[in-house]
Amino acid sequence: MRKFSAITALALLAALLPCLVRAAEEPSWEVNALSRILPGTIEGKVDYDNASGTATGTNGIYVNYNHGTVVLTADNAALNMKSGDVDADGAVRIESGDQLWVGEHIHYNFKTRQMRSEQFRTGKAPMFAGGEGLTGDASNHVYTAHKAFVTTDDAADPAFKVRASRLKLIPGKSLQMWNAVVFAEGVPVFYFPYYQRNLGPHANNFMLTPGYRSRYGAYLLNTYTWFLGDEANGKIHLDYRSKRGVGAGPDLNLHLGQWGEVMTKYYYQHDAEPYSGTNGLPFYGHIPENRQRFYLGWQATPATNLNLKALVNYQSDPLMVHDFFEGDYTANPQPNTFVEANKYWDNWSLDALTTPRVNSFFSQIERLPDVRLTGFRQQVLDTPVYYDSVSSAGWYRSFTSNGGNTNGLYYGTNGFYADSAARGDTYHQLTLPWTFFHWLNVAPRVGGRFTYYSSRSSSYTNSNADVYRGVLNTGVRTSFKVSRLWANATNSFFQVDGLRHILEPSADYVFVPRPSTPFEQLPQFDGEMPALQLSPVSYPDYNSIDSVDSQNVVRFGLRNVLQTKRGGQIDDLVNWNVMLDWRLAPGYVAGSTNKQSDLNDLYSQFKFRPRSWLTAESELRYDLGRGDVKMALHQLTFAPSDRWSWGIGHWYLGNDAANNFAAGQNNYIRSTIFYRVNDNWGLRATHNYNAQSGRLQEQFYTLYRDLRSFTGALTFRVVDEVNGATDFTIAFALSLKASPTTSIGEDTVNPYRLVGE
Repeated sequence: MRKFSAITALALLAALLPCLVRAAEEPSWEVNALSRILPGTIEGKVDYDNASGTATGTNGIYVNYNHGTVVLTADNAALNMKSGDVDADGAVRIESGDQLWVGEHIHYNFKTRQMRSEQFRTGKAPMFAGGEGLTGDASNHVYTAHKAFVTTDDAADPAFKVRASRLKLIPGKSLQMWNAVVFAEGVPVFYFPYYQRNLGPHANNFMLTPGYRSRYGAYLLNTYTWFLGDEANGKIHLDYRSKRGVGAGPDLNLHLGQWGEVMTKYYYQHDAEPYSGTNGLPFYGHIPENRQRFYLGWQATPATNLNLKALVNYQSDPLMVHDFFEGDYTANPQPNTFVEANKYWDNWSLDALTTPRVNSFFSQIERLPDVRLTGFRQQVLDTPVYYDSVSSAGWYRSFTSNGGNTNGLYYGTNGFYADSAARGDTYHQLTLPWTFFHWLNVAPRVGGRFTYYSSRSSSYTNSNADVYRGVLNTGVRTSFKVSRLWANATNSFFQVDGLRHILEPSADYVFVPRPSTPFEQLPQFDGEMPALQLSPVSYPDYNSIDSVDSQNVVRFGLRNVLQTKRGGQIDDLVNWNVMLDWRLAPGYVAGSTNKQSDLNDLYSQFKFRPRSWLTAESELRYDLGRGDVKMALHQLTFAPSDRWSWGIGHWYLGNDAANNFAAGQNNYIRSTIFYRVNDNWGLRATHNYNAQSGRLQEQFYTLYRDLRSFTGALTFRVVDEVNGATDFTIAFALSLKASPTTSIGEDTVNPYRLVGE
């Protein structure tokens, strides 16, 4: 009996399955009077004929096909649900995905997406189109029309548009136009026999920046941005500066999938006044009239945990980027060139780095190559001991520019190498982490380093002897964390909804006996460099391999955090970190006979966010022995609304630090304020004040105007040169909203873009 029932059920299921499949595949229809969907509209009427599968609507009809795949509204329409055809009249709107079609009379097929219309408008931000005689191809969704126009202006009467005798449109992808005329406020301004444009996020566009600068004279910077599918895009630059001449060059970006991203830039400038960028200071090198810059960047992950990088920065002279790409120069006055490969495993990584010297006028360390094997901290078998290591080998050459300046701008530019040698280095360390009383963390460690240097070839001395150095290090780190919660603490002024206080003190003791060979006798390929923050004291974080010296020091740290809830998320009200070194056996200051103090500089990093729109930040380095502030950085940011914002910062370096980092510019104030007057106008002002010399060093004033289809920015810039004449710049940047040339906020981070640099 059971077998018969089972067979019967299977037979019934087999008989019903085709019907169920057809029911699942049958598209759904929702046909209603528009007044039932939008209450308050004129009462409409829909008549149905179930036998023929048709529906007729008057005074407003609403059709929803296949759960919102296509939605049609019209004054009147006749629909055949079997074939999918509809003839709609009066205020016809068809929404398909994010594409909108509008017309007075449209014939449309919901199933094939074919369309015919005498007149139409369509749009998918940021591009809109209209015209006559629209027909659509059901197979590939290509639509054609005549007497058509396209615009980026979402308005009934667009101020900017392109009219054409014939148009071919692929929604969301591209459009082609024949006999196209550009109109601005009804005035024809340009003619294209043939015009093609991408409609996706990658749309070709022009960018013109006219202006005047004291150094350049009148200038016009022209950039054409192009896209070739998803595989390539780039820019073509053609610039003219009346005092300096013509400059041009292409940018090319390749998107190669697993083989990564490639970015290349080349720029050539025929410079009529190559020495005008020295700010009145003497320059003893040679600057050619034919000046060039080449950039190549590549990054790829061709296999799991394998990263490849390459960067080439070539320039014909040390002032090329300084004179014509001021934004890039400000970010990095001495760009690097390197090739790097990184392979990662769970507990190990292998890195190979090569840094050839392509610019002879910059100080640099050549690594030809530098290969490094890193062992991440890992447990030794089943013991409580952990092991980590760093080993490297390579051939190194150090080059120093004549005059000793970091980038040798105003000295001779040929340079010379000071040292070259092969070096092999290996460091190994064992750590035994413990936890006492369930809260006190104690981690003693012991490590050793052995380094080999081949015979040196030096500009100062010739040494044919190999050098060996051994170093032992020991230490112990202790830390613990305590916290307390006040769940009911509230304060409306500080936007406090509950409080949690976290306190984490730490102490790190490091003892290193004197190395077998003093660092003064070693080449300094990886020597200790001046740093604004405190350098690491424990190994292997301290990675100035060639400057390793004896140490007997305790680094104290204190992390202090006060948290609250804002908008349902955890937010730091206060975050304060403090560090201080206690030298138990002070040595001598590097490069001098002055003895170190018992206490190193006190370092503080503080952030206070009393409101979600107000942030105060401070970074401080204080010399306890001399009672001097070595470094101070303070920043206050107001952003109470999208109508205005203001940020002001103060940057100070003491005399010692300023000599290493920014001689003559060690007391610096920067302010940026933005105010949106209304929906069409905005203002931004930036001031850079050098309090050390009492000089308003740089001023930016920008007036923004929303031109509906475009945004315009008129910028006036004043630079007070140290030894030269004051440099004035005025520039106007016009950007199409559909294809903006800069991202939101980029003009604040890099205001040089506003003047075309």
